[in-house]
Amino acid sequence: MREVRQISLPVKDLPDRWYNIIPDLPEPLPAAEGDMTAMGKAIIKECLNQEFSAQNWVEIPDELHGAYQQIGRPRPLFRAVNLERRLDTSAELYYKAEGLFSPTGSHKINTAIAQAYYAKQQGLGRLVTETGAGQWGTALSCAARIMGLKATVYWVRAVYKWKEARRDFMKLYGADVFASPSENTETGRKLVRQDSEHPGSLAIAISEGLEDALSDDRAAYVLGSVLNHVLLHQTIIGLECRKQLELVDRYPDVVVSCLGGGSNFGGIALPFLGDAVKQGRKTRFVAAQSQAAPNLQGEYRYDNADYSGITPRLKMYTLGHQKEMPPIFGDGIRYHGCSPILSLLRNRGYIDTVAYPTDEKYVFDCAKLFLSEEGFLPAPESAYSIAAAIDEANACSEAGESRTILFNVSGHGFMDMEGYRQVLQI
Repeated sequence: MREVRQISLPVKDLPDRWYNIIPDLPEPLPAAEGDMTAMGKAIIKECLNQEFSAQNWVEIPDELHGAYQQIGRPRPLFRAVNLERRLDTSAELYYKAEGLFSPTGSHKINTAIAQAYYAKQQGLGRLVTETGAGQWGTALSCAARIMGLKATVYWVRAVYKWKEARRDFMKLYGADVFASPSENTETGRKLVRQDSEHPGSLAIAISEGLEDALSDDRAAYVLGSVLNHVLLHQTIIGLECRKQLELVDRYPDVVVSCLGGGSNFGGIALPFLGDAVKQGRKTRFVAAQSQAAPNLQGEYRYDNADYSGITPRLKMYTLGHQKEMPPIFGDGIRYHGCSPILSLLRNRGYIDTVAYPTDEKYVFDCAKLFLSEEGFLPAPESAYSIAAAIDEANACSEAGESRTILFNVSGHGFMDMEGYRQVLQI
């Protein structure tokens, strides 16, 4: 028989509901501390409703279901046969190719298109956001254009300066893109006065986006990670994976993905984490991080999601919302805090974490190996996911065990070559 390397779903099997793990958590999700007024004014109303939903399943509206098809869903699951052979591993490696068929090259469009849809239904005219690596800013720019809305993106300055092609990509969609910290907001101006070349951070860019959105009655602030409704939208990844693995009679023993705020990790892992909580499945969940921002190794406490403290305080694993973190090429995972949902599950022992060195040499070497064997160039953030999956596969071989490892390649690296050039000295 021929090997099965690509597992695709027909459009008729595209999930029509998102999975909400909140009712299935082992304990109630701690309530936010602080005034929700600002967030209530800034966030899209339906997304705020979903943030606190107690329903296990949330229906995907018909128009949005069609938009999901437009942006390339369902997306394929691949078995990494060549990589398995190169590693000489007893494990089976399956990866979700979120960068493939995505118009912007990553998983971020899954929630961007949903939030833009709900903003359109509310009658808003502009969406404001932050971005770190640029994948989220590009996704939001695309989604806003599809839904007929304007977009404003505050981009962490350290990355804005070297990703010129991605900056132009956002502008092609019609977005206004600003290096953060900027002169547009009180938060930005204060930091620019201290250092005109301040490298910025996601927390700073979030503060700027919130300030901007709160100054405009027809604007909404949209976040690309951390919040409950963002992870809800991203569960379409894991729901597709479940159906795809069922087609080859497999269930994951290990689920791996990179983690910054938690959107792509939660997206692939939450449907299976629900099984672990409700059914006692013994799946291992591994979050791959950078030592620049190992938030899951921080403190589990209340903290703000943004630099200036505009957001309410969330119970999460955090390094501190004003923590200075060195820039890395995988900047999308350089964030001080983790999603409250994933933080609770980490605190209850369901999620393990590994943090790789800030020079990124090891993770980029793993990405190069993946490229040579599987042919896909991953985004720098996805290189962390690949490194952790390789480490898990090698551990299987050392233990003489056979395991099914599922990992998320959350985006392609076509616009990240400068990072690869510098780290790998191409």
